[in-house]
Amino acid sequence: MNKSTKFYGIDISKDVFDVTDQKEVHYQFRNDYKGFKKFMKLLDENSHCVMEATGYYHYKLAYFLQENEVLVSVENPLSVKRFIQMKLSKIKTDKSDSKMICKYAESVELRLWEGQNIEQQECLQMVRILSVYTKQSTALKNKIHGEEVLGVPSKIVLSSLKRSLKAVKKELNMIEEKLIELVKKENQELLTLLETIPGIGRKTSVMLLVLTDGFERFTSASELCSYAGLTPVIRKSGSSVNGRPRISKIGNQKLRNLLFLCSFNACKYNQACKALYDRIVAKGKSKKLALIAVCNKLLKQAFAIAKSRVAYDQNYRSTLVVN
Repeated sequence: MNKSTKFYGIDISKDVFDVTDQKEVHYQFRNDYKGFKKFMKLLDENSHCVMEATGYYHYKLAYFLQENEVLVSVENPLSVKRFIQMKLSKIKTDKSDSKMICKYAESVELRLWEGQNIEQQECLQMVRILSVYTKQSTALKNKIHGEEVLGVPSKIVLSSLKRSLKAVKKELNMIEEKLIELVKKENQELLTLLETIPGIGRKTSVMLLVLTDGFERFTSASELCSYAGLTPVIRKSGSSVNGRPRISKIGNQKLRNLLFLCSFNACKYNQACKALYDRIVAKGKSKKLALIAVCNKLLKQAFAIAKSRVAYDQNYRSTLVVN
């Protein structure tokens, strides 16, 4: 970063956001457009605003600053938390958090926040509501089953539950159709190419494109696997600690769960995935570990297709010569 950069640490809550600059001067503004405009009066062309990804509360301010050409970084809350713990801070308030975020900004290499366009935002909102409706559908099905096995089930209760389930399914189907239409509009070619991977269908391809922003933000397959939380964490220290490697799970849970469900079909129909699964199991490793490896394989196949824009070919072999 430029030496003249002025960092502002921002801690956001529902109603207000606290700001601390490098001189440790504290400000507080309302978390609305009037507050954003007042905050803008502090900023100039050298300003760099840094905040945590706090649920949904940071989005409005981040997009407002981006639209007004202010540098913005939205950092992982866990990274900021570990930094504060490292400083042995004994105070935990919004004011102190904004101060520590500013110090964090001075100490690390920040990555500028890119945000999403309107279509990407709408797709993500659809994915979130689909998740809600899916959970409701499962809960209603379980409740209907529970009522039906009673000795004398209430007809009124059963009818009510079935009507609710029908309504939820209708909304699910409608949102899924709209989501597919929107993804087709933006990524028709890539959607068709991803569907050529054995084990990945239409719905999975749609979700992959939405959850990865069309693979545009990733420069390597390993970076994408890390984003999904599928990279291994090694736990070894001296002679006493020698734990089994586990996946980090620090990443996009929806993407990770989606791939795990796909891994079962991939082991049957995707030759490369099946060979990988069989090889790991033959070594005496657990089946779950083998399935996680298949998840990585699927994600790497999808990434390769997204970057090459070539349909899946099970007989393809890399012509790259490794010295």
